[in-house]
Amino acid sequence: MDYYEILNVERSAPQDEIKRAYRKLARELHPDANPGDAEAEARFKQVTEAYEALGDPEKRARYDRFGSSGARGAGGDPFGGGLGDLFDAFFNTGSARSEGGPQRGADLEVVAQLSLEDVVHGVAKDVTVRTAVPCDTCEASGASPGSKVSRCDQCGGSGQIRQVRQSILGQMVTTAVCARCSGEGMVVSAPCGDCSGEGRRIEDQTYSVEIPAGVDDGQTLRLGDRGAVGRRGGGRGDLYVQVRVAEHADFVRAGDDLLAELHVPVTQATLGAEVEFTSLDGDVTIEVPFGSQTGRLFRFRDRGIERLRGRGRGDLVLTLIVDTPTDLTPEQEELLRLLAKERGEEVRDPGEDGLLGRLRSKLS
Repeated sequence: MDYYEILNVERSAPQDEIKRAYRKLARELHPDANPGDAEAEARFKQVTEAYEALGDPEKRARYDRFGSSGARGAGGDPFGGGLGDLFDAFFNTGSARSEGGPQRGADLEVVAQLSLEDVVHGVAKDVTVRTAVPCDTCEASGASPGSKVSRCDQCGGSGQIRQVRQSILGQMVTTAVCARCSGEGMVVSAPCGDCSGEGRRIEDQTYSVEIPAGVDDGQTLRLGDRGAVGRRGGGRGDLYVQVRVAEHADFVRAGDDLLAELHVPVTQATLGAEVEFTSLDGDVTIEVPFGSQTGRLFRFRDRGIERLRGRGRGDLVLTLIVDTPTDLTPEQEELLRLLAKERGEEVRDPGEDGLLGRLRSKLS
C-alpha cells in the first residue's frame, strides 16, 4: 500500500500539501457525506491511515525507510487517533497543540443569500451549518456515564513530553506533544459510546444572523463562539458568514447609491408631466420638465444604501429613458404626421411598412 499514492501527492510533497490533500479527500469520503457507501468508507479508512503515517514528520521518515510497518512503530495503531483526525479533517482544524488542556474548536464558514431589499433595510437571516456540538450523553467529557477522565500518567497532565539529550554543545531540551493524550493532558479509559470519546457529535445547527443594512456582496461577518466545539470540553470556534447579494431586476448598486431607469412616453417627455416611481422605500413623485431628453438624471437624497461605516445613506439616481411608441393606431399615426408637417420635419411616406399602408392593404 503506497500512502503517497493514496493521498495523490508526490513523495517530495511538503507537509502542508499532504495536510491539504488529506483534508480534501476526508471531506469527500467522509461517512456522513456518503451514507451507506461501503467503498467510500473503506477509502476513507485508507486515507486516514495514510495521513497518520505521512502527516507526522517522524513517522513519515520511518515510512520512507521501512514502509508501513515502520510508520506504525512497535505495536502502533494507524487509527490510534480515534475520531480526532476525522473531526480535524471535517472541520479544518490543526492537529498540532502547543499546550495542554482541551483545544478550541474549528472556525466554520457559511454563505448567506440576500436580496437588494435586505441590503437596504437590514435583515435577520437564518443560516444552517454542519458543525460539532457537545455530546449530551457524556456532557462533553468523552467518558462513558459512570466513568471519569483521568490525568495522563505519561506527561503528568501537561500534554507535552520533554526530552533532554546530551550533545557536544551541552544539554538539548526538546518538547513534543504527548502521544498518549494527544496534548490534552487527560485520558479517557472508558470512552463514551455515543461520541467515541470525542465529547462532541456532528449535526446541523441553525443560527439567526442579524445582518446590518449596507453590507455588500462578498463581505464576511464574524460570529464569535458559533463555530465547532472542541474535543472533550474545548471551546467553540467562530462562524464566518459570507454575504452573497442577488442581482435585482430594476436596481443596480454603485457604492452607496442605487441606480435605475425612469421610462416615460415621448408625450410626457415633450410636454412635461408628474410621474410616480416605485423605489425600494416606496413611491416617489418626479417632476419631468418640458422637453426632457433621454439621459437626464434625477437624484433623490438619502434613498440609496445605508453607509456601513458612516452616517446616512447614499442617493437614488434615475436615468430618464424616453420611450418611442410602437403600437400607434392609424388615427394616432395621422396626428403625428400632421405634427411633423406643422413643424416642417421630413418623415417617411406612409407605405407598406406604415400603419396606414397596412390598413389600406387589408381593405383592398
